[in-house]
Amino acid sequence: MAEERRRRATEAFFGRRRGKALRPQQSAALASLLPSYLIDPGRSPPTPLSDLFVDRVTEIRLEIGFGGGEHLLHEARCHPDTGFIGVEPFVNGMAKLMAALESTPAGNIRVYNDDATRLLDWLPEASITQIDLLYPDPWPKKKHWKRRFVNRSNLDRFARVLRPEGTFRFASDIDTYVNWTLLQCDRHPAFEWQVASADDWRQPYEGWPGTRYEAKAMREGRVPAYLTFRRV
Repeated sequence: MAEERRRRATEAFFGRRRGKALRPQQSAALASLLPSYLIDPGRSPPTPLSDLFVDRVTEIRLEIGFGGGEHLLHEARCHPDTGFIGVEPFVNGMAKLMAALESTPAGNIRVYNDDATRLLDWLPEASITQIDLLYPDPWPKKKHWKRRFVNRSNLDRFARVLRPEGTFRFASDIDTYVNWTLLQCDRHPAFEWQVASADDWRQPYEGWPGTRYEAKAMREGRVPAYLTFRRV
C-alpha cells in the first residue's frame, strides 16, 4: 500500500515513462551500464556523499529531469572535480545517456531513474551546491498546476539539501511556469532571486550548451527564461 501511494505521488510530477522503442545500442547500454551508475535510495547515503563517485570530487550538483543528458554530460566534462547526480524517470532519456557514457565513461556522474522527491529525501542535509531544473513539464492546464515540480514542499526539500549560498537554477520556455516559479520562490524564505538587470534573466547561463528541446522551442517562437535563486 505504501508503494502504491508512492507511485501515485511520482506520477503527479512527470507523465509517461517510455516513448518509442529503444535502438538496440541504447537498449544494450541501458542494460549493461545503468546498474553501475544507478543510486539506490534503499541504502544509506555514504559519508561523505562524495564517496558515491568513482572520481574524487569536491562538490556535488543535482540535475532533475536531464532529458537526453546533453547538459548533464557537458557540465560533467567541463567540471571534472564536481560530482553530478542526474534524475530522469523517462527510460528513453536514460538510455540516451547510457549510450553516450558507453563511449566516454564519466566517473563523476551518478543517476536515479525514479521520483526525484525520493532522492531529495535521501540526500543528506546541506550536501548539494547546485540544483538544476531545466525545461520541466509545465503542466499547462490550470487543473494540473498541482503537478508542477516547483511547489512549497519541493522548495523545502531544495532548501534542506542545498548548502548555504547554494543555487537553484530554473529554465523554461513557458511564461506561465516562469511566473509561477518566481512567485513560489518569492514566497519561500530560503530563496532569493539573483537578478542584476531587467534583461539578464533572458541570457543563458555561462557556458550554457543548449539542448535539443530548447532549440525546438526557439524555432517555434517561444523565448526561454533562465532564473537563478540563491539559498539564503
